[in-house]
Amino acid sequence: MRTMRLTAVLTRLGLALAVAGMTGAAAVTPAAAQSSAPPWFDSQVGAAVQVVSVENTGGSRATVSAWQRSLTGWQQVIGPVPGWIGSRGIAPAARDGIPATPAGVFSLGPVFGTAPPPGGLLPYRQVGGNDWWVGDPRSPLFNTHQVCAPGRCAFDESASERLAIPQYEYSVVMGVNPGRVPGGGAAFFMHLTDGTPTLGCVALDRGPLLQIIRWLLPIGAVIAIR
Repeated sequence: MRTMRLTAVLTRLGLALAVAGMTGAAAVTPAAAQSSAPPWFDSQVGAAVQVVSVENTGGSRATVSAWQRSLTGWQQVIGPVPGWIGSRGIAPAARDGIPATPAGVFSLGPVFGTAPPPGGLLPYRQVGGNDWWVGDPRSPLFNTHQVCAPGRCAFDESASERLAIPQYEYSVVMGVNPGRVPGGGAAFFMHLTDGTPTLGCVALDRGPLLQIIRWLLPIGAVIAIR
């Protein structure tokens, strides 16, 4: 099993590096020499080659780092930098109406925002006043992006989130509740901070957020939260 896991890791790493080389992704220099001990998330992320690590430091504050897997192990390439999480800190799982950030490992991407494309390899959508993330658990569109004029949407707008807000100048979708189970939470993103706790998202200053967005690859990238 160990041989099969290593083969899968190396295969995904090779594909990721090939994509980056062909498309001119921005190179990131490792932040510092790393300890021989693997990072805390190592046994949880499978064959991922990029990890955004979020660790609660008390209350609604966290430290955020970006890690790249190489043939010699994990290297920290961005951070640690301060971040904000939910006003109720970390929760074991996402729940509708609970402003806590769920613990676990989730996919990252695509990217959306109110500003022009930031660069990088992830798909990007520029959003405006008709863009929503559906939070209505009674709707079959729950936990998806939709476009409709206010007052004309096929879901409860009061339970959903309009995306044209300053905190979403740039935002990365976190793959929380991919099965879109009602009650299991919706609209979890890594986005720009306004200096206050979030409703369950992970929020960063603009500089490190853009650095992470431009570094992320379209395969093998996850966010690990504890």
